[in-house]
Amino acid sequence: MHRVEAIHRDISVGFDLDARVRNAITLLPDEVWVPALDATGAARDDAAIAEVTGLLRESYSGDKLGTWAAGMRILVRREPVQEGKQLSLFEQSNGHRYQPLATNTAGGRIQKLEARHRVHARVEGFIRCAKDTGLARWPSSSFAINSAWVLAAAIACDLLCWTRLLLLDGPLAVAEPQTLRYRLLHTGARIIKRSRKQILRIPETWPWARELATAFNRVRAIS
Repeated sequence: MHRVEAIHRDISVGFDLDARVRNAITLLPDEVWVPALDATGAARDDAAIAEVTGLLRESYSGDKLGTWAAGMRILVRREPVQEGKQLSLFEQSNGHRYQPLATNTAGGRIQKLEARHRVHARVEGFIRCAKDTGLARWPSSSFAINSAWVLAAAIACDLLCWTRLLLLDGPLAVAEPQTLRYRLLHTGARIIKRSRKQILRIPETWPWARELATAFNRVRAIS
């Protein structure tokens, strides 16, 4: 007989900012937060990391992670609120954006564990963007219709990526699809032609009129 041994792999995945994590965050003293690391390994002054595993495992109401493996740990990253980011009411009231993650790595500094996870977080970001752009649900029981839907959603994701990269600056360059839809894509603007010129008319009271006009002019320059 051949003996098959299980291969242990260190993993880290995004974790929900649910009620149990929010409650644990409110119980954390400020001194347990340690600076996050940037790409060079230096400490940042605008982001911090803390572990809430103990508060979840030994909660006054019992083990809040009972359905998870015994060695699973929960870390939380916090950073100041940035314009264009979607926030929960808890984050808005606390003044920080929180990003929990779960890992089965037993040892190591939590800053390095979070930095390792951040490399993979971009993949989760693209998945979240795809869900917000249409992949969260399919419109039909027909395979052909759903195939067309998936293709349209993929094209929309590509267009949003290129829009942020080539046409936008500042907070809008990293904004989520919902924010872009509200601030730019659903703006009540009109394109008119006058004297062989295309003119974009945007209501003067719209807060992001300048950003939309800049994006429109960049599209014209590219084309």
